[in-house]
Amino acid sequence: MDCGIIQVMKNFHLPLPDHTYEALRTEAQRSRVPATSMARQAIQTWLQARKKAGRRKAIEQYAAEMAGSKFDLDAALERATVELLLDSESK
Repeated sequence: MDCGIIQVMKNFHLPLPDHTYEALRTEAQRSRVPATSMARQAIQTWLQARKKAGRRKAIEQYAAEMAGSKFDLDAALERATVELLLDSESK
């Protein structure tokens, strides 16, 4: 995605096991996409997934710490939400 914005790129040397290197090269040739672009996208996707998992873990930790406190979810709202989710899953 160019959008007229110049991105600063840094080089990163990444030794790969032979089987990983060959699989990447084969897929790059098959897809007609440079292997470096594929590797860059895979790393970006992995980093986004890690960030999302970290956020989810922080939310779970916060929810566990707040359980039973004045910041806990309203019991009636929680019941209504569970009922709505169960109802939508059964449809």
